[in-house]
Amino acid sequence: MTQLDVRPRVGDTVSGVAEGDVRGKGLGKGSVGLVGSAVIGISTVAPVYCLTSTLGSTAGEVGVQMPAVFLAGFLPMLLVAFAYRELNKAMPDCGTSFTWTVKAFGPRIGWMCGWGLVIATIIVLSNLAGVATSYFWLLAGEITNNPSISALDDNKLVHIATCLTLIAAATAISYRGMTATKGVQYALVGLQLAVLAIFVAMAFQKASAGSFDTGLDFSWQWMNPFAVESMAAFTAGLSLSIFMYWGWDACLATNEETTGSAKTPGRASLIAMIVLVGSYLATGIAAQMAVGSGTSGLGLGNPDTSDNVFAALAGPVMGPMLGILLFVAVLASATASLQTTFIPVARTVLAMSTYEALPPSYAKVHPRFKTPGRATVMAGVATGVFYTVMTLVSENVLTDTIFALGLMICFYYSLTAFACAWYFRKELRHSARDLFFKGVFPVLGGLLLATVFLKTLIDMWNPSYGSGSTVLGVGSVFIIGVGLLVLGLVVMFVTERRSPAFFRGQVLTKSTPALVVED
Repeated sequence: MTQLDVRPRVGDTVSGVAEGDVRGKGLGKGSVGLVGSAVIGISTVAPVYCLTSTLGSTAGEVGVQMPAVFLAGFLPMLLVAFAYRELNKAMPDCGTSFTWTVKAFGPRIGWMCGWGLVIATIIVLSNLAGVATSYFWLLAGEITNNPSISALDDNKLVHIATCLTLIAAATAISYRGMTATKGVQYALVGLQLAVLAIFVAMAFQKASAGSFDTGLDFSWQWMNPFAVESMAAFTAGLSLSIFMYWGWDACLATNEETTGSAKTPGRASLIAMIVLVGSYLATGIAAQMAVGSGTSGLGLGNPDTSDNVFAALAGPVMGPMLGILLFVAVLASATASLQTTFIPVARTVLAMSTYEALPPSYAKVHPRFKTPGRATVMAGVATGVFYTVMTLVSENVLTDTIFALGLMICFYYSLTAFACAWYFRKELRHSARDLFFKGVFPVLGGLLLATVFLKTLIDMWNPSYGSGSTVLGVGSVFIIGVGLLVLGLVVMFVTERRSPAFFRGQVLTKSTPALVVED
């Protein structure tokens, strides 16, 4: 079926639309409501997957202060969420960070912000696909009680083939539109949150019964971030915590498809953030009370199990039968996030192409499904190619690429937060609300994330960061992280030669009305 070209031109108007208004990009209007938008935000973050992969690592870095670090990571994300909400009210555009930073800081900074979002998402998509693949075979082995089936994940060809199949399935669902996406997400998010609630309840029960020797009594001191032993440990734990919240901005990427596009996405993002921090705190406290945060036995900080905590705790905490549900929940979490994470990258590419910052072919939407079809397929192909190449080259390279993800997250989130304060700088004196929500809070959030960005950049230089591999004595994570940003600059300069109008500021400026679906 053919794609529909809805690329605008400066000054375009539509029959029935007043002069100065502009048309939408062709996305399906009113496809998502408040609950659906919040579910998409939660699903993209993948709370169960994040917990199983970072709960132990965070405890290993900061010990019993893990709940405090979860709160500390929530703070900059909440402050940045206020920036997203205010920007979305003024400019509900599916390009989100790209569109807003272009309007605030100009085309080149905005283009690099969009690049940071796209690259971060491709990295996450590949990681999610890999995790979903591993849990697929692990769950199959648990159900059949056949270790040889679980061992199929160690076969590189089988692993890659399964991974590409999952990526293709997720791409197909996203391609078919928000209605298909929403239906799948209600089921997968509901499942993982329900199983997580069961785990928390049973962990509290085990803690009260003193079932494990390593268990701890609750202490309010766990909520004190200043009790962390060192700044290095706190920064490392904070970086992990920030990663655990990343992805809530998918709520904003669907703003042109959401009922009440100016207000609903912002409200949905805050709902998603509250659900996430509540889930993380409840799980962290319950697990710590049940098994402690030590480095031996079932302790959360045990390096032998810290990269997959739920695999170690499923049986002991929930029993052999219910424990399988936890494996199902992790698989559902990774699979759900794999599918919804296509939303922000496809819509960012759509917006960049619509505003002539990328080739025009990506500005075409499917006439029936009302989705950025070509952008979605491009994201799927890029994810599959990226994961396959990285897996075949070296597992260390793949691991280091994932470690470099934090750099990209802090990069585009902090730029968006600063863009909010700068864009609304003339409105900050209008009221106390404008001062704090459009100025103070975004700047604080941006500064916190910029600090983590710089600290991570310094730490990445050390070869011990990540897998421990080096290039000419420099840590591979640093080479990959900085290399991806430099690659963005190269692609930007090439694009500028082919599409000079955007980079001259002739397509999208602060005074240009956003290309939104009319409410």
